[in-house]
Order: sequence, then C-alpha cells, then structure tokens
Amino acid sequence: MALAGRRPFPSGGGRRRRGPEAPDGDAAGAPRDLARDPDADPEQVARQICLSQLEHAPRTRAELAAVLSDRGVADDVAEAVLGRFSEVGLVDDALFAQMWVASRHRGRGLAGRALTQELRRKGVEDDVVREAVAGLDPEQEAATARALVDRRLRTTRGLPTDARVRRLAGMLARKGYPAGLAFRVVKEALAEEGADPDEAGTPDTDDLAWFED
Repeated sequence: MALAGRRPFPSGGGRRRRGPEAPDGDAAGAPRDLARDPDADPEQVARQICLSQLEHAPRTRAELAAVLSDRGVADDVAEAVLGRFSEVGLVDDALFAQMWVASRHRGRGLAGRALTQELRRKGVEDDVVREAVAGLDPEQEAATARALVDRRLRTTRGLPTDARVRRLAGMLARKGYPAGLAFRVVKEALAEEGADPDEAGTPDTDDLAWFED
C-alpha cells in the first residue's frame, strides 16, 4: 500500500534498519516464536516481531496484536510492547486511518462506506474510522465517482439504457458510493451522451441487490 504523506513506520526495502529496542543478535533474522523458543525474553521477541511487521507495511494496533497472539506472546506483554510503540509513534491508528482513506480513495476510488468497512476489518476503532472518513471532501468524492463512470462508460455502449445505468451505478455502489450520488453521476454522464437515463428509474433504497449487471 502506497500511503500519502509522512510515514510514521519503518519503510520496507533497502537496508534493514534496527529500531532502538530491537534485540541484539537477531535483528537480521526472522522473529523468534515463543512457542518454539520458550527461553527467549518475551518483550524482546514481541518487539522484534512488531518491527519485522512494520518493515513490510504500516499496521494497525489490532493487526499487530493478532500477529503477537499467533506467535505465542502473552496478552499483557503484547499490550506493554504495543503501548510503547504507540508512545513513540511507530503505531498510530488515527494517522494510519487518515493515510489509508487518502490512499485508497485516490488509488482505488473508494468512497466512505467501503473505506469504513476496510478500516473496521483492520481493527480500527469506530470513532477513529469516523473521523478519518469524515475528512473526505464531498466535492472530491463526487468528482472521483464521475471519473470512475467516465472510464467505464465506453464499455457499456450498445447496452439498453437501463442496463447501463445498473452496471455503472452498481460499480459505484460496490466502491461505497450511496445510491443517490451514484445515480446522479451516472445519469449526468449518460445525458451528456444524449441518452435518456430516466427510462431506467431510480430505486428507493441503497440496496446493492438492485445493482445487477
């Protein structure tokens, strides 16, 4: 994931950098697993696992907690290490969410609903998700929706108007755009082509089942 703006996490690629709390001796090797190395210092192992994960890509606190649990790290140890990583800025769910929203909206054209679902799956708390998604500019969101429609419009030519409306609006709905915005953008694009999009009608709900190709 290529996130815009400042990266608070160690970047992947190039020479591996050791964090100030990385354990001696094993920084270049794979993180140890407590289940297979019960004599290892739990906090050192947990720190090394987190640093290794963050070298590949930014992670949410919940994602790191899940990895630590899978590696046999006790909950109290994981909480202590993740708390320290949060204090020094290596884990920051609020910044992660803001950067995720900006990147996924710009790169994939995703709207608020889809972005909310993705961040929740990553374990970001609801209030943090809401704040990040609220940062989307409604005008930019509408412009992105129109750009998505314009890119797909040519592929629907030759289909009946109602099928074109469903296909294009369905594409936007799957990317998280509400039905009202999706239909407005699609109908504007079709009207500019000289079609009569009102022939297709408009559903009363935001039900994705209506949007069938």
